[in-house]
Amino acid sequence: MSALPSWRNRQLPRRMDESLRTQPRTLPNRLLRQPVLQILHPHRPWRHDLFCPYRYLQAHRQPRERTETRMNKITQTYLRFPLARRIEHWIMMLSFTTLGLTGLPQRFPDASFSRIILNGLGGIETLREIHHAAAIIMMLGTAWHILVMGYSVFVLRDQMSILPTLQDAKDGIQTLLYNIGFAKTYPQMGRYTFEEKMEYWAFVWGAIIMGLTGFIMWNPITATTFLPGEFVPAAKAAHGGEAVLAVLAIIIWHMYGVHIKRFNKAMFNGKMTEEEMLHEHPLELADIKAGIADRRPDPATIRKRQMIYYPIAALLTLGMLAGIYGFINAEETALETIPPITQSAPEDAAPAP
Repeated sequence: MSALPSWRNRQLPRRMDESLRTQPRTLPNRLLRQPVLQILHPHRPWRHDLFCPYRYLQAHRQPRERTETRMNKITQTYLRFPLARRIEHWIMMLSFTTLGLTGLPQRFPDASFSRIILNGLGGIETLREIHHAAAIIMMLGTAWHILVMGYSVFVLRDQMSILPTLQDAKDGIQTLLYNIGFAKTYPQMGRYTFEEKMEYWAFVWGAIIMGLTGFIMWNPITATTFLPGEFVPAAKAAHGGEAVLAVLAIIIWHMYGVHIKRFNKAMFNGKMTEEEMLHEHPLELADIKAGIADRRPDPATIRKRQMIYYPIAALLTLGMLAGIYGFINAEETALETIPPITQSAPEDAAPAP
């Protein structure tokens, strides 16, 4: 090693962790990311021989009983979401739930559950005030998320692994083919699966639609100064339809994926076991094992980037807060979501004096 340049000494440990192979025809751990890829199907252990590449099976195939025993003994955990991200998720979840519980009764006022919620909260005006407060909290949470993502990308130089790629489309097609029996292997995925990316960007799209239509409904007079009047009823219809779609997506898709198919505790304790990582995010686990995941710049570089990012973030924060303030206080004539009920007086009623 003395004949190698000094910079090579720092690079070699990232690629290998054994100088010589202890057994012939075996691969050292963490080499080429292969030995840490899952070889046990998460729901069909008997199909593990179809789950991994042929070249990897030749050196690492073991009886199913031994493989299952080894997987059950895995207790090591990995941090997936820090506390700040979990708090951000819970704030968004609570605000979204409140918006759903206070928005659906306005969309379906004649439904029995709507009457229960309306009576429990004291009427439509209280319901609308709670709905507006939850919308403000979600807007603030969205602004904070933008700032956090900016810091992660600019200062820490984290990869934008949440962005959809062509590989996600291939993974989706391969997953479908595998589930119906037309593919022999299940796709190996990284930090975010294609399902998680679809959920994230569906939420982003829904937030944009709900925000724009919500502004028109909250400030109809201001909106019609630069939009045709037909946009007001159109916004009301789009707002209600998108709300129903979002609630159904959370209940049917998200709740199934993280609570029924496999209970995911990452948003509670921030961690996933190694077995869960093998099942859900094997490529990320491979990067962690190889020592190439979550590499941070040196402190001096971070401080230099912070000096650039913080002033930009401050201006961006002021702009977003000003936008939220204008959203709230543009006018006081929010569109009525439930038409008023008029009742005629009895014919034998005494005339008013």
